[in-house]
Amino acid sequence: MIRTRGLTKRFGSFAAVDGVDLDVREGDIYGFLGPNGSGKTTVVRMLLGLVHATAGEIEVLGAPVPARVREVLPAVGALVEGPAAYGHLSGRRNLALLDAAGPGSRRASRAGRVDDALARVGLGGIDNRPVRAYSLGMRQRLGLAAALLVPRQLLVLDEPTNGLDPGGIGEVRSLLAELHAAGTTVFMSSHLLAEIEATCDRVGVLDRGRLLVEDSLAALRAPTGRVIVETPDPDVAVAALDGRVEEWIGDRLAVRADDPAELTAHLVGRGVRVIGVAVERRTLEDVVLSMVGAGSDRVDR
Repeated sequence: MIRTRGLTKRFGSFAAVDGVDLDVREGDIYGFLGPNGSGKTTVVRMLLGLVHATAGEIEVLGAPVPARVREVLPAVGALVEGPAAYGHLSGRRNLALLDAAGPGSRRASRAGRVDDALARVGLGGIDNRPVRAYSLGMRQRLGLAAALLVPRQLLVLDEPTNGLDPGGIGEVRSLLAELHAAGTTVFMSSHLLAEIEATCDRVGVLDRGRLLVEDSLAALRAPTGRVIVETPDPDVAVAALDGRVEEWIGDRLAVRADDPAELTAHLVGRGVRVIGVAVERRTLEDVVLSMVGAGSDRVDR
């Protein structure tokens, strides 16, 4: 769906994007994660032909960009930075104008497409207020509606939950899951760790213009080699585990162990009541902070 090789963008001597190799596969919900200012939006704009690369190669839907970008854009829905709109017109009127400019658009069915797109993003009851009177969250919803006017093979979304309240974020998650289930590949940039972890199945981490890692979320959140045990008898458990407990907080123990079943059997055999046992995995926060530095305040948790 998206492939880049050595993708680079320089502004004078400053490398905003430095040798990025992306591989977004059909069927991915791909999270493009990085701190503010890491180069995410510049990459997105190059993918869509809005900014030309200084060096490197880009393929979107199998076609080189920007050389054949006009061929692929009808199959790509996009929301980049803040959604563009005519501020003096209503949201519905803005979408109607966008639909009219699209290839193969039919006037007779336009109102239905606009109404469907608005309903999918939670703006079904929108009135005739001009867009300049919208909140930031409403503008984001309108931008998503614009990307959904017609079926797309690929969605490219830059910070799609920006300005949304928790309920709106949950609605966007559900919408992306619905679109993915229907066959749409999603490429979503964000600086929000929790949003990427809750939504995506593959992740690329960008920092200072360089791609630090690209892998499945499951692989990145690999087991730590510890098992978390919850027990009302923590002191008895600690004594029974003979130095294998690495962390003890209340009724929760972090135990160095490979096999949860074997560990549970060992504890129960020594009279320890076990409430819960789970393999400890790295969080996405652990992964990112190990790369960009624990002191970084540029990635929101």
